Amino acid sequence: MTMIQPLPPEDAPAAAAMRQASSAHKGEKLGPEARPMFDAMFAATPAAADVWLKAATVGGIAGFWIRPANARPGARILYLHGGGYVLGSAHAFTSFVGQIAARAGADAFVPDYRLAPEHAFPAAIDDALAAYRGLVADGAERMVVVGDSAGGGLTLALLSILASDMTEGVVQPVGAAVMSPWTGLTLTGDSFETRAEADPIFTRDVLQGFADMYLQGQDGMNPKASPLYADLDGLPPIRIDVGDDELLLADSIRYAEQAQEAGVEVTLSVWEGMAHVFQSSLTSLPQPNSR
Repeated sequence: MTMIQPLPPEDAPAAAAMRQASSAHKGEKLGPEARPMFDAMFAATPAAADVWLKAATVGGIAGFWIRPANARPGARILYLHGGGYVLGSAHAFTSFVGQIAARAGADAFVPDYRLAPEHAFPAAIDDALAAYRGLVADGAERMVVVGDSAGGGLTLALLSILASDMTEGVVQPVGAAVMSPWTGLTLTGDSFETRAEADPIFTRDVLQGFADMYLQGQDGMNPKASPLYADLDGLPPIRIDVGDDELLLADSIRYAEQAQEAGVEVTLSVWEGMAHVFQSSLTSLPQPNSR
């Protein structure tokens, strides 16, 4: 099911401010030197009330637990952060994930998966799988995987890996939610052309740089790197939210179409007037907070 979400008039000023702030840096090449800037941007998200944090190691992967007061026993979220496989950290995302965990009423773990270029593919997806298995080993009964951008790509790749594991007793996720997922590191979607001007953040060259640092010569069509090329049979329900004004729009649309053809329950929401991972500004957008 695909839904077009119009931009509410009360959100328009905030959306315009987000666009103006982002567009000043559009096209800048981003490497490891940009990590402090990227972390500061996400760390600015206000913390949710009645949520506490704890550094931990799960499945051999360091990260942070985010535990809301209203968490349901046995329910767990594995959150895989974005950053083009080059940027981002678990600590920087704790407030953003805390907002999600509080709304969902579930404890969340954010792993510090290894980043490129120091650690090339498949380091990130290997760490995501290890963290998932660690949560299951620690007693998680109902698992949901959530991610944004590159973390959305990791989320969807992880779903296919788990679905293909025929080992008896493997705990499968009950669902997944992704924001602006990067599903194809081959950069073949038509929105790289149709949204080239509308996207206030990315250019094709910026995303190509991220892909090159992560793949380091490996095949971008490998389904563990690009879930757009994965087997989608047997996946749990998936929610996809994407901005209408972003280069990765086609990544969400094509993945959703293929998943639906494979019999997966998919809900795709395309948000008009919004750019990449607009949810990171959730406290600035009146309308989503009223829903």
